[in-house]
Amino acid sequence: MSRIGKAPVNIPEGVDVKLDGRNITVKGSGGQLAYCLHNDINVEIKDNVIYVKWDDAIKKAKAQGGTARASIYNMVKGVSSGFEKKLTLIGVGYRAQVKGSNLTLSLGFSNPINYNIPDGVSVEATSQTELIVKGNDKQKVGQIASEIRAFRPPEPYKGKGVRYTDEYVARKEAKKK
Repeated sequence: MSRIGKAPVNIPEGVDVKLDGRNITVKGSGGQLAYCLHNDINVEIKDNVIYVKWDDAIKKAKAQGGTARASIYNMVKGVSSGFEKKLTLIGVGYRAQVKGSNLTLSLGFSNPINYNIPDGVSVEATSQTELIVKGNDKQKVGQIASEIRAFRPPEPYKGKGVRYTDEYVARKEAKKK
């Protein structure tokens, strides 16, 4: 069983954490994020360290404690350094282009795919076949990267499609005559 929930969260320089009842707000150079704590969870802030506490007798409190600690850690990391996911387009004629808050993908369909990039997340096209999704909210960055990948997931025979840069795609052997 993981004991990550009991580990304290260090607050780096330039990050401000405020606790207001059940709400915790984290501000930094990368923006501001907020999280609402479960009723069974208590948070203490001492000497630039956040401690998450709960009653061990309540089974749901243990699960909520680990989740709260992970969410608080991700908020602190997000406003200080941010998160990013890299995507690669593999296939002949597969291209990506970013104009303002609009992403245009050519993925072998008859029409290009237009995707509106939501606020709080930025998408860069470092080349025609590489995308970087950046933001301070880990969940939002992962969700946007997943939605872009879902337009054309990698197929197992030729490996064509949109994939995460570090993703391994198991290849299948073609049908034999």
